[in-house]
Amino acid sequence: MPKQPDPEQIIRFADMFSAMGTEPRLRIMQLLLSAHPEGMVVGDIGSELEIPSSTLSHHLDKLKNEDLVKVRREGTFLWYTANTGALQELLGFLYAECCTRNRAVKPENIVTLCK
Repeated sequence: MPKQPDPEQIIRFADMFSAMGTEPRLRIMQLLLSAHPEGMVVGDIGSELEIPSSTLSHHLDKLKNEDLVKVRREGTFLWYTANTGALQELLGFLYAECCTRNRAVKPENIVTLCK
């Protein structure tokens, strides 16, 4: 039987889901995943998603604070990338609960969705 996540992990995962729980932030995550591993410059994210820079900054900060995105500075540009390690942990948590412990979802159905 898979190991139960500790309460602090559950809180962390809940905060991560909360951070992605708005339409703009979920779109940002989707865009950054499509640009992985290079990531995107802030201005390009805003242009692509038509999000004003002040609003975009707020959304990116929220995602960064929950460790869902990483940021690096190159000269005067800020590049954002999806933190795939954190997302893998989050997906692993869901997968363990739905696909291994009680098999609410068959693992092969998840793999099929991802192809």
